[in-house]
Amino acid sequence: MTPIDSPAYQSFMEQTAEFVARVNAAIVNPILALLFAAALLYFLWGGFVFIISAGNDQARAEGRQHMLWGVIGMVVMVSVFALLNIGLNTFGVNSADPQMLPQQLPIN
Repeated sequence: MTPIDSPAYQSFMEQTAEFVARVNAAIVNPILALLFAAALLYFLWGGFVFIISAGNDQARAEGRQHMLWGVIGMVVMVSVFALLNIGLNTFGVNSADPQMLPQQLPIN
């Protein structure tokens, strides 16, 4: 029997996978969603500035820059989300399991 086949190692790996899935579901995914929402608001603000500044070329350029950086931020957040899921799936961590969502912690 190799050390990898031992029940203690298997238990450790299951607990580690569960911990990583819970951290991903409770911390990482909400932070990514919040950052994506911020990038979307930045994009929308840029669009608003671009539209209301029809006569001012400098303000239109500023609005265009806001929209560009908003799109870049959204692309980065989607890419990070995809890379995290690829990494989790590579190591067999099932982060889509509803049981991995944060539960109410028992108070001792």
